[in-house]
Amino acid sequence: MAEAREVEPLSYPLTAPSALEPARRWAELRETCPVAQVRLPSGDTARLLTRYDDVRTALSDPRFSREGLARPDAASVSAADAESVFDSPMARTLNAQGHTRWRRMVGKWFTAKRMTALRPDVEAMAEQLVDAMVARGRPADLVTGLAFPLPVYVICRMLGVPESDRDRFKSWSDIFLTTTRHTAEETRDAQREFAAYMTHLVEGKRAEPGDDLLTLLMTGADGAGEPMEHDALVATGQALLLAGHETTAGFIALMVAHLLADRRRWERVLADPGLIRTTVEESLRYDPNGANFGMLRYAEEDTELPGGTVPAGTTVVCSMASANRDEHAWDDAHAMDLGRRPNPHLAFGVGPHSCLGQPLARTEMQGALAVLLRRLPTLDLAVDAAELRAHEGLLTAPLRELPVTW
Repeated sequence: MAEAREVEPLSYPLTAPSALEPARRWAELRETCPVAQVRLPSGDTARLLTRYDDVRTALSDPRFSREGLARPDAASVSAADAESVFDSPMARTLNAQGHTRWRRMVGKWFTAKRMTALRPDVEAMAEQLVDAMVARGRPADLVTGLAFPLPVYVICRMLGVPESDRDRFKSWSDIFLTTTRHTAEETRDAQREFAAYMTHLVEGKRAEPGDDLLTLLMTGADGAGEPMEHDALVATGQALLLAGHETTAGFIALMVAHLLADRRRWERVLADPGLIRTTVEESLRYDPNGANFGMLRYAEEDTELPGGTVPAGTTVVCSMASANRDEHAWDDAHAMDLGRRPNPHLAFGVGPHSCLGQPLARTEMQGALAVLLRRLPTLDLAVDAAELRAHEGLLTAPLRELPVTW
């Protein structure tokens, strides 16, 4: 078993050579220091896990908790992090509901069966967005033309939120997901604005119920079970709006970028649309930046991992992206195999805090890819792949833009 070496903490997140490539230090850390000390943008130190087995264990083992991240001795990602992510009013409200109970109440609306039924609507919206993008002419930016508006449309429709408000969600989510861009005061202001918006929305639905998810949760109708309390409804709306568009938008753009960066990949799935499902899964595994920062956990007790020891009270950063490239866990880990089976990647996490909306994200990615293949079979990058740039200073690293032509 490799032991963590005590060295000067690495600055985290690690720097990648380009938007589509992994950080070069990953492979070295997996081999020589899989439980490495890192310094976060806040100045706090944590332990970075880079191997598949270690990351999977930390995300699913109860000795590593998410709730512990609100403790005073837990590391913060940035000056605003403790307020924005783990100890925000939204997080405290959801924790008070009881995580298992909350997932039971909300999770039934994100089953694979329900998302499959949603697929035709997703593709219809993608068709409209492609129509508008083509009408504007080429080259086009696939991020603003399709990748961002599609998941916004879907989650807004599910929650009964006016699509016209989507730019407000973009602004709020950028602040909540920041590592370096915003102050704690700016974050608290955004929290208050977002909570006020959701409160107004929930009150409006209580006065005039609709057929959206928030209405069903507040009334307990249509098999939703017990009605959800007001504060929990507000927090749930915030959580789903944040999680329901930003990450998926990044995944869609990065998936297309990887397929077009080596156009033989695009041609392969174009020739065999039956590969769409496995292509989406492999894109989630292969991309190094969609889950750029990783997930944080707090060690409740001294824990021996295959890669080393984690002392109690330590904050760990679980790099799912590095784990998904672990040479010991995957055959041809650095190759993008569009037919890879099985593919137990960790892009959505694993265990009790894995991403609740992953069936929705998969449905949107599959729908977007199916429409692009059908409508724009000659799609190609309008710039060299090396020119693509990712956003910096966020917990995720989505592309700034994806110039394409056809």
